[in-house]
Amino acid sequence: MSSTATAESRTQSLIEALPYIQKFRGKTFVIKYGGAAMDEDLAVERLLRDIVFLEAVGINPVLVHGGGKAITARMREAGLPARFVNGLRVTDAATIGIVESTLDGEVNPRLVAAIERFGGRALGLSGRQVFVATRLPLQRDGEGEEIDIGYVGEAAGISADAVRQAIHGEIVPVISPVGATADGTPLNINADLAAAALAAELRATKLIYLSDVAGIMRDPSVPDSLIPAVSAAGIEMLVTEKIIAGGMIPKVQSAVSALQKGVEKIHFIGGTTPHALLLEIFTDAGVGTEIVL
Repeated sequence: MSSTATAESRTQSLIEALPYIQKFRGKTFVIKYGGAAMDEDLAVERLLRDIVFLEAVGINPVLVHGGGKAITARMREAGLPARFVNGLRVTDAATIGIVESTLDGEVNPRLVAAIERFGGRALGLSGRQVFVATRLPLQRDGEGEEIDIGYVGEAAGISADAVRQAIHGEIVPVISPVGATADGTPLNINADLAAAALAAELRATKLIYLSDVAGIMRDPSVPDSLIPAVSAAGIEMLVTEKIIAGGMIPKVQSAVSALQKGVEKIHFIGGTTPHALLLEIFTDAGVGTEIVL
């Protein structure tokens, strides 16, 4: 009896997924993965298996990854303190070298190798090949003091030829959030903002943020307070009400900007939930928060 029920439930899951597979075949999804959700090997493997599944059913996943914990560990080994202002890592000349070597030399190749181990094809790209960066201005800390955060930038432009070629070849682009100025100076870019800029350039059908948070919560201490769907106008209200606050504000603002530039839908989901990516995309209920205009 139990085996029959299991077989029926599995079949029903496939039937439920079918219209979504048909709808999104040939579409591009930009997926940003970072934060504490990258700390557990099993969670990373599940996410990368999900990405291989997307590619196998004809969807074009593009992965933009973070790696903050690995960078902080490397800095600690070098005797460098980690300092943040407004959620941005203060990045001096020594730190930018560590950021580049960690993201491009360690994290990116590890993700590419795992995708290939699970039967997919992937291309690792340094963000320097993709993000044309400009340096951010001085930042004000909590006491109102202006701080030079160093080699930190934003994606002022996108050079997406290599990304589009990979998509055309049914290869998953895996991209680090490092940019370069017009003269080749490397800059550390917030991965959330980098993913939003790339999604807008590609006119992605979906921009998906995976982190250690299940979505946008009315009260992070109450698991049942997840907001399943919200409009761009509703986001402004949540910011005003301080339900969205701190480092979440620039993330959702960049997401809304991407919507306004042609991305169809934004998803915030918890990367520690097993196979959250597939559950959000291929089930009627989903597991996170979606944002539409």
